[in-house]
Amino acid sequence: MTPPSSANPTHAPAHHATAALRWQDVVWLGAIVVIGINLRPLLTSISPLMTTIRAATGLSFYGASLLTSLPVVAMGIGAFGAGALTRTVGETRGVALGLLAIALACAARWSASTGAALLATALLAGVGVAAIQALLPAVMKQRFHARVPLAMGVFSASIMGGGGLGASLSPWVSRAAQSWHAGLAVWALPACVALLCWWALNRQSPSNGAAAHAASAHAVPLSLWRTRRAWTLGLYFGIVNGGYTSLVAWLPAFYQQRGVSVAASGSLLAGMTVFQAAAALLLPLAAASFRDRRPWLMLGLTAQLAGLLGLIVWPDAAPLLWVGVAGAGLGGTFSLTLVTAMDHSADHRVAGKLIAFTQGVGFIVAAIAPVVAGLVRGWSGSFGGAWIMLAGCVVAMIAVGFLFSPRSYSAWRQ
Repeated sequence: MTPPSSANPTHAPAHHATAALRWQDVVWLGAIVVIGINLRPLLTSISPLMTTIRAATGLSFYGASLLTSLPVVAMGIGAFGAGALTRTVGETRGVALGLLAIALACAARWSASTGAALLATALLAGVGVAAIQALLPAVMKQRFHARVPLAMGVFSASIMGGGGLGASLSPWVSRAAQSWHAGLAVWALPACVALLCWWALNRQSPSNGAAAHAASAHAVPLSLWRTRRAWTLGLYFGIVNGGYTSLVAWLPAFYQQRGVSVAASGSLLAGMTVFQAAAALLLPLAAASFRDRRPWLMLGLTAQLAGLLGLIVWPDAAPLLWVGVAGAGLGGTFSLTLVTAMDHSADHRVAGKLIAFTQGVGFIVAAIAPVVAGLVRGWSGSFGGAWIMLAGCVVAMIAVGFLFSPRSYSAWRQ
């Protein structure tokens, strides 16, 4: 909703941007980072060890692909259950249960010897991630009401940084321990650390958690399934992030077919993650003083489009440049889309429901995107066709982005 205190609807109140952070805010942001780091290694730790895992478990290529796609689907479907989880245990306990699920899933990989067991851990971890991604933003909206772009930027950057750590540290741990199980199971440790940090942070104010739980239980019913804006945000988020899942799935194979080594193609993917994390933090901060997020969303989408065009037209000229520009666009748009969704209501409970729905629809779409990109590649005979498809989707999302006017925030539920 547009705040009445703002004379100019395109700008946020000035004190939001200039007020100094308190030490309590810094502690909370640190906890958000510790939590966010745990949300992607369960996906990115698989890819570098895939050959070894397939040889040890007998998984087919299709089964192996489910180790990364199944958690993403679970993230989407699980997000739709966020409302029930909030009503049952509250947002704080829901985040704790999500961290516990991730810790248990990763620990179980220490002894998982079959493909079915690994797929079960992937599903459990995906549900845990879904709970955290759906519930923590509502907590952040309440805790950092005046600094939502900062909090969401930190959260998104930590998610993407954790993805990079998963891809780089798991092979090292696997070599050091002479066990691929150790490379996957080691991520139970940071999940336990995050769970302890979250418990310590919230045990000092149990009454606040109980009050939030009671307030959530008596929240006004809100049906998002029949709300056009909720579907628009969900599809927008999903199609934009479909570019990320498609590049993660196919970028190394694209450059390996062009004569680039496995190690070098993996380095390109790691480089994309670095640019993603930086932009996920910086773009929301740049947009923080502006009520209208659309120009910044357009900037992120334009960067993504420029990177894809580079892959289409001059893929061998400066691969790191194209991958970096595309990664920056993907990371910045990811976090700023979530900020835009939260902008639609000052009530953190309503904003939490909307962001859960957005991610529910979005992650299901994002999980489908690499499959479609692979089909396009098979039909066209080259990855260029897949990149053209993704570029067309970005152009369409640039047009959709014009709908997110601040003036529409107060009327989106009607």
